[in-house]
Amino acid sequence: MRIERQSYVDKLEERRENGSVKIITGIRCCGKTYLLFDLYAERLMETGAPADRIIQIALDDDENAALRDPGKLREYIGSRLDGERGMSYVMIDEVQYAITREELADRDNPPRVYGVLNGLLRRGNVDVYVTGSNSKPLYSDVRTEFRGRGDEIRVRPLSFSEYLPAHGGTAEDAWLDYVAFGGLPHILSFASDQGKADYLTGLMDKVYIDDIVERFGLRGSTAIGNVVDVLASSVGSLTNPTNLVNTFASRGMGSIDDKTVRAYIDYLKDAFLVEEASRYDVKGCKYIGAQRKYYYEDLGLRNARLNFRQQEETHLMENALYNELVCRGYSVDVGVVEHVEKGEDGSRHRKQLEIDFVCNMASRRYDRSKVFQRAPVHPGVLFLFANV
Repeated sequence: MRIERQSYVDKLEERRENGSVKIITGIRCCGKTYLLFDLYAERLMETGAPADRIIQIALDDDENAALRDPGKLREYIGSRLDGERGMSYVMIDEVQYAITREELADRDNPPRVYGVLNGLLRRGNVDVYVTGSNSKPLYSDVRTEFRGRGDEIRVRPLSFSEYLPAHGGTAEDAWLDYVAFGGLPHILSFASDQGKADYLTGLMDKVYIDDIVERFGLRGSTAIGNVVDVLASSVGSLTNPTNLVNTFASRGMGSIDDKTVRAYIDYLKDAFLVEEASRYDVKGCKYIGAQRKYYYEDLGLRNARLNFRQQEETHLMENALYNELVCRGYSVDVGVVEHVEKGEDGSRHRKQLEIDFVCNMASRRYDRSKVFQRAPVHPGVLFLFANV
């Protein structure tokens, strides 16, 4: 099934041959490889790039296991380049496979593969693109290692506006499927709900959670799973690490401290499973308090973790709205505004009113009507927001 992801292709096109390493990040199975190897390669060829100058290397493929060694990777790419033939486009999929555990643990020296990428940039006639599923090995130090020559493109699961045309059914049917099974592209290939559920459960437990446990040395600990469960249950609700610690205690989920909870939330954010929205005082123009809201990047994964229970439509809709907004490029906070109410006796009472979302595009703030006037809105998105 072909799913056009025009906005991401356009972002890559805007950065074409800009002298930076284009770093395409995102949760596993969100379509990064398809975007780069198929959709963007097709765009390059349509605009004049010869097919033999597009060098694609999938490091997660066992056939390319030898190329996970940075030295061999450098030699292979060098053998494919011809300095006299103009620009070449090097695309390395899942580049974190070329980073060893020892290199991740070494805070003083960058992974060797960074040197390979920097060497390609110095050639001047090589345009470099890499993908990766975990953010820290790829982007947290990229500003240092590439000295301003690293450019991140964050890819997300399908938003509802992308999902609807690929679904092929009515907006109502697509919406019900979307809030239940999420927007990972492969979900659209399953004919049955049970197949979708099994796929998502396997991904959540055997891929995403195991990735975090392996990467941060959490074997034997059940606490990370408890954090995942509680965040999944509290989508759309204000919380903080202290609240979560109290929740664990009240549910008999064991003892855990605030610092550990904060660290585990950061792990989940780094793995692109959850995102954090801060609380913003609109009138005071400042962030307030420690309360946050956490949203799952994919609703299907959230639901799978809870065995497809707790399907509160209002909370799922709020999560879907958040995902749609960030896909459109907005910085999204949850808001609060102070309101003064006058009592019958003339007394005044201050009350804080909650605002679902405060959206900014760069320095400009938008209310809901302006957000959806900025660009043409797909009928499916109109359906989605008509129910708010």
